[in-house]
Amino acid sequence: MIYDGHAYCFPNLGGDGGFADPEQFRRHLQLGMARHFMPAWRKRDRAPTDDLGLADPDGGWSFDALNDVDFRAASHGTFEWTVDGEVYVKQYMVPSVVDMTYPAESLVAEMDYAGVDMALIHRTPYLGISNEFIADCTARFPDRLQGLVHVEEWLVPTDPRGSYEKLKRAVAEPGMVGLQFLPDQIPLYNQSEDWTGPEFRPFWDGVAELGIPVFITPSYKSLATEGGTAGEVVASQLRSVGTLMARYPDMDVVVTHGLSWRVFVDGETLSIPDEVFDAMPSENPRFSLQLLFAISLGDIWEYPMTQVRDTMKRLVDRLGADRLMWGTDIPMVMRFYTYRQNLAHIRHVSDFLTPEEVGLVTGGNTARLLGVKGE
Repeated sequence: MIYDGHAYCFPNLGGDGGFADPEQFRRHLQLGMARHFMPAWRKRDRAPTDDLGLADPDGGWSFDALNDVDFRAASHGTFEWTVDGEVYVKQYMVPSVVDMTYPAESLVAEMDYAGVDMALIHRTPYLGISNEFIADCTARFPDRLQGLVHVEEWLVPTDPRGSYEKLKRAVAEPGMVGLQFLPDQIPLYNQSEDWTGPEFRPFWDGVAELGIPVFITPSYKSLATEGGTAGEVVASQLRSVGTLMARYPDMDVVVTHGLSWRVFVDGETLSIPDEVFDAMPSENPRFSLQLLFAISLGDIWEYPMTQVRDTMKRLVDRLGADRLMWGTDIPMVMRFYTYRQNLAHIRHVSDFLTPEEVGLVTGGNTARLLGVKGE
């Protein structure tokens, strides 16, 4: 079975994204675009520029850094804003996202063409917080799609029981199979990012009771504003994952995206320090790592990206082929690689593995974790 462990569907990004206040959704979107590496340009002549005016470059990962520039979703995968009468553009999505929405039908059509059997829909607030929207996607394609539940992380410290009840209701829906947890959302609401601390304990107790897997996207952005080397920042987040797993030994945890590959680019290779590998709770058999090389590095290294093969070998040495999970970040990843190339690429850089082991990485491990039976 070919299972894409990291895909997206989202509603119209010009709407409210499931927020009670559309302005709150816009803030999440604007900050996400302001801090993203995709290039921007001046609309009237396509002259390259920086993210002029979107946010204070020294303002860090904070809503307070945002500027009032009439930021808005446009069309064909772009966002626009206006500074001193000039309109600026950032191409975040691929141009085929014409109306700034990506429904389940679009995802499944890409899966059909690329030969992907199933996909897991991930979550982030700037693509919407509605669990109902994701549940509807999985309900329309129950044999092709599964989804993760998102509970607003910033509400957990003050209402852990209510947050748990929201999670419990959402995972009762068919196809909703786990929790997406994003620590970097917490400091946006002026709260401590100690997500393994006592304020979160009742919530995590409830998650453990439900017995669902947790997909954690570590908070490299917010920690980086506090100083420290890239290795120290990534290692710190991985140690927090280890702390959570030590407290709940029966909890399955997947670190999404990988090990912040982009910050470790060194010429034609990835130079990931030993402290990062050592910080992974690799001795815990319930810990897994997603492999999303193309979304992070596709603008740096062309297909098939042989530069990451040595890193792949190091990961197999640490975790084994049975705890590595391929994912893509579709549709965003198609900025760089086609969906077919994403699958061919991960097979190419795993060519030192047996066919059976490659099958685990490209879907078998994700399917097993989420209880999917297939060939």
